[in-house]
Amino acid sequence: MKKILLIAAVSLIGVAASAQKFAHVNFQELVQLMPESDQARAVIQESQKNAQESYQEMMNEFQDKYAKYQQNVNSYTPATRKTKEDELTQIQQRIQEFSQNVEQELQEQQQKLMEPIYKKAQEKMQEIAKAGGYIYVFDRGSILYIDEAQSTDITAECRKALGIPENRTLESLQAELAAQAQATANAQ
Repeated sequence: MKKILLIAAVSLIGVAASAQKFAHVNFQELVQLMPESDQARAVIQESQKNAQESYQEMMNEFQDKYAKYQQNVNSYTPATRKTKEDELTQIQQRIQEFSQNVEQELQEQQQKLMEPIYKKAQEKMQEIAKAGGYIYVFDRGSILYIDEAQSTDITAECRKALGIPENRTLESLQAELAAQAQATANAQ
């Protein structure tokens, strides 16, 4: 009798498991291709550009003062030489502090800008999953294997819900970014 109950229980578990619906999505693709990500990238790039300009101004100041120092070092009194060396050291310290601070600020800015984008993508994906009756949605980027016959790819539905054009791909995004980088390099 126990064996019959065990077989029946195992059979019911197998039937229940096969009736469950699974889905997968390429979440990073969604986030990277969202129009909001383009806007965030533009803001971050502008901040990076401004930081680079400030850094370059500081480096130019240091190089100018260092060149003057080297030209006149033999004519300086010991007190003047010490003052000039201290000034150069302070400029170097400012440059180093600026580099550290700006790197941290840019990371924080990126995190702040991307947080609502991730949240929006997550919410849309959850809406689609609930509407489709899926009990699990796996991120394709963190799974080593997916049986396409037993899991539905809802990336296309999520792309549509997030306003991502059909013809936009990660490859086209990379081409856009490469073209922007090339244009920036040519402008300098």
